[in-house]
Amino acid sequence: MTNRRSEECRQPERTRTTVLVVDDEDVFARAVGRKLGRSGVASVLAPDLAQARSQLARRRPDLVLLDMRLPDGSGLDFLRELRAGDDADVPVLVLTAFGGLQDAVAAMKERADDYLTKPVDLDELMVKIERALGQAELTRRLELSRQRELRPHQDVSLVGTSAATNALRSQIARIQQLAGQAGEAPPTVLIQGETGTGKDLAARALHDGSDRARRPFVHLDCAALPKDLIEAELFGHEKGAFTDAHTARTGLVEAAEDGTVYLDEIGELPPGLQSRLLAVLERREVRRIGSTEPRPVAAWFIAATNRDLDELVSAGVFRSDLYFRLKVLSLHIVPLRERLDDLEPLFEHFASVTARRYGMPAPTFSPESLETARRYGWPGNVRELAHMVERTVLLGADRVLDASTLGLDASSSTPSDPGKALAGLTLDEAERLLIVNALRETGGNVSESARRLGVTRMVLRYRIQKLGLDPRHTRPD
Repeated sequence: MTNRRSEECRQPERTRTTVLVVDDEDVFARAVGRKLGRSGVASVLAPDLAQARSQLARRRPDLVLLDMRLPDGSGLDFLRELRAGDDADVPVLVLTAFGGLQDAVAAMKERADDYLTKPVDLDELMVKIERALGQAELTRRLELSRQRELRPHQDVSLVGTSAATNALRSQIARIQQLAGQAGEAPPTVLIQGETGTGKDLAARALHDGSDRARRPFVHLDCAALPKDLIEAELFGHEKGAFTDAHTARTGLVEAAEDGTVYLDEIGELPPGLQSRLLAVLERREVRRIGSTEPRPVAAWFIAATNRDLDELVSAGVFRSDLYFRLKVLSLHIVPLRERLDDLEPLFEHFASVTARRYGMPAPTFSPESLETARRYGWPGNVRELAHMVERTVLLGADRVLDASTLGLDASSSTPSDPGKALAGLTLDEAERLLIVNALRETGGNVSESARRLGVTRMVLRYRIQKLGLDPRHTRPD
């Protein structure tokens, strides 16, 4: 009978939010389960502490609704166990009998989130559950953001001695000063550069060297999230704003508070959201999906892209007004092949980091290996170099690494090679050749071809139409 009760109020596995109801009053517990179910929240019922412990061991709930008086012990003891264990951050609402003020006070001292007195009004209960879940979600997201971004602190400094890197340091220092001026809205910054050049590092350096260094740094990759989730991630939503919006959710712009919002791959932001982001930047306020209440925005916005935004604007896939609003201040990070004086310090830096991480002696690089590296084209930029050095350090047995150990083919990836292949062609002919080859290699798949060519799908379609190409006629025989 008891086991059946524990299972009856479970919702389908697709429901993400789960409440563990620990109460021996069967009628009340079932009423709570039904109320939660109608709001799209799963419930698991446990009539005593033994089953509550069993359910907790089986699955971590998002919230615990806990009666203070149970057949096999005190709910206060269970609360103490919870706060001392791995699930210490799970929000807990306690239920006390009428007049049980001492129980409520004792529970709050053990860090219960709130309490209700029986008989309980179910509507009031739902309000308190939603409030506790919303606060727990905000706390979790902020903590994850802080842990994620603060973890690699030792690697935040810009490495290199080239004129381009020194100029970048100076620009960053100047922008940090501008961002710290009191009483002024911080200027937006746009960071541009090829994939792997270090745009994320520059954004982090801007934040860490500013007066916002101890505040949240919230990173959103616009290319990694499904387009139908970006809006909710950025701006948040109210309960019931759309299907599956069972509780209110704080967006990343709000979660950043007076820290920094870093919008990576801003060129991938869908057109419909570009206008919303522009409104946030202009008015310095945000509205959650499904809400009419504006909330003030104090965050610093930094955006980055490896796309040519001028080209995206010309193609009609990126708003010109948003582009100019983002580009109040801008940084351009040149590719590694144009700052070869950075190669040796980068080699030494990544070799030292890898050796320290794995408890190995740090190797040195022979003059021949560095000369080979200078002739290599580095299509993947600093990211490619970092991965190559890590692999070489882990697999190399020698203390001095030569050119053959690096595994670089300096003759195959130099910047001049593409020019030789396209010599004698006009710009339109070269563009046509590149697009046709990409479509042939992907069997006419426009999305995959766009990814290989380093442009958005919409930009590629624009160029295909401009050149009068038909993807269906470029498939291999």
